[in-house]
Amino acid sequence: MNKKTFLINLIIIVMSVLPMVTQAQNKPIVQKGVELQSFTSRPMVVERDRPEEWKDLVPGGQFMDRFQPMPVQGKLIYNTWGNKEVLPRYTDNGLEDEDYSYWGGNSLLGKDGKYHMIGCRWLESAKGGHKYWPLSDVVHAVSTNLLGPYKVTRTLFPGHNPNLMQLKDGRYFIKSSGKFFVESSKKGLSSLKEIRGLSKYWEEYPLIKDNRERLCNEKGFMGFVMREDGSFFGLTRHGFIAVSKTGYSPYKILTEKRVYPRIEGRFEDPVIWRTNIQYHLIMNDWQGRMAYHMRSKDGLHWKLDDGTAYEPGIGITEDGIVNKWNKYEVIRLSQDKYGRAISVNFAAIDTTKKEDLENDNHSSKVVFFPLKKGKLLSVLNAKELNMRTNEIMVKIKAEEGFNPQTDLDLSSLKFGVSEEVNFGRGCSLIQSKKMGNDLILIFDGANNKFTKEHFAGKLIGKDKKGDFVFGYSRLPNVNYLEPLLSAMPAKFSRIKNGAQVEVEVQNFGQVSSKETSIKVIVGKTGNVEVIQGKIPVLKPYEKTIVKMTRMNDRTWFKDASKNQVIIQIDTPSQKAETFTREQIILE
Repeated sequence: MNKKTFLINLIIIVMSVLPMVTQAQNKPIVQKGVELQSFTSRPMVVERDRPEEWKDLVPGGQFMDRFQPMPVQGKLIYNTWGNKEVLPRYTDNGLEDEDYSYWGGNSLLGKDGKYHMIGCRWLESAKGGHKYWPLSDVVHAVSTNLLGPYKVTRTLFPGHNPNLMQLKDGRYFIKSSGKFFVESSKKGLSSLKEIRGLSKYWEEYPLIKDNRERLCNEKGFMGFVMREDGSFFGLTRHGFIAVSKTGYSPYKILTEKRVYPRIEGRFEDPVIWRTNIQYHLIMNDWQGRMAYHMRSKDGLHWKLDDGTAYEPGIGITEDGIVNKWNKYEVIRLSQDKYGRAISVNFAAIDTTKKEDLENDNHSSKVVFFPLKKGKLLSVLNAKELNMRTNEIMVKIKAEEGFNPQTDLDLSSLKFGVSEEVNFGRGCSLIQSKKMGNDLILIFDGANNKFTKEHFAGKLIGKDKKGDFVFGYSRLPNVNYLEPLLSAMPAKFSRIKNGAQVEVEVQNFGQVSSKETSIKVIVGKTGNVEVIQGKIPVLKPYEKTIVKMTRMNDRTWFKDASKNQVIIQIDTPSQKAETFTREQIILE
């Protein structure tokens, strides 16, 4: 065989193998040692009672009001999977097909001008139907439209409930099932379409979670949000907050308890995000089939908003087609340059998970909804807002598609704290004036309800078409970047002629702290012992060991291992941390 004949045969062999390699990239990845999910005996659906006062919420008073009708996309399909509650529908919305069940994922705009989604799926014909989800594969899909249709380009790796995030330097990371894939170059998301693109342009890192002796036994995170300095908060399924300097490990748990409110519900699948005003969080009560919206100044201390964030029945298109999915889970969202949520997407299933079997007429998909954006507001008052404030000046900014000078029904506008404005109360408008293309709104400050506990104002009203408008603003003299001092459990020891307590304290804030007082309180009400010390100035992420001594008393902490120990750090935003488990006694 001469050299030319050899090369021709080699090319024929390569060309015949290449389609099989490409096809294999989109086939399910066989996972060993993973068992199918079994459903518990708990009821799959429990109807929750809503507070009576929620009936008085005005349009724009709850997050669910922001859901807009889905645009008409492609053809209206009657003959596809699903029960009668989700038929007919526009299958070009989101990500779906008849061969696979899809679950979760989110989408970002790439450098190529296309939207790239990282989601997960399993064969609809897989044994057990929805029970097969622990063996799902993470896939890459692409669309020219944020709302779809998305088409899968490649199967990436085994995993479930992935997150796609962008780092401050422009690179991306994918998190799924205990590991991160971090872009090693700045080639962009289009690299995932290439054969071996993931292994060539991305580096794998393990998920490292440091519990810092908190009672958090969860293995991973469901939500991520980047802070101003490029660090990330991670949010666990059940509501613990952790911080990472890089975004892709290690994550250090900050909260001693979950940040979710103490209300009835089985919460999971949270999403967390930050705007130019504040942090937002939505968590889903999977059993009650409803979700709640929370807000925060710093991403660590949270306030529950009134009303529902979402529930079944929100699926309606612009031409009036209603799809009543059994439930929505794994919420993800897309944001504009101000951080405002402009769309959300869910994993949607047409029946209960238990009833979704292999080779049946049930399945799940990723569905997208556009959201109404909040208006861009800023408070112009120089002093803090409180009961002595006579007038509140708010600038509402013009932007593409919105002219505040001509589009607003000024008589309908209310401004104030959200718990008032959401119910149609709040400060009334007394005057307006133009400022360039923007509009200055002057509200009567009497009975405005603002206190030191508030970190955002809210506006609600209507435009001249009768549709609601809303927006949030920051408040004057509120410090939005503060130190976040977090303590480890105290360590007690006996020293010569006395006793000593050691507490490790670290600043997880983005600014340096001042010298700060610290107290260690041992015991319960009526029978407590207190020892005090000083935390020195700490730069961001710096830590120290605070040693506090008590002379001529070597036995005062003898019951520390049996009682709760409270560590109190004296800063305005800090809440005392309580360690109720057995303490460390160093002899």
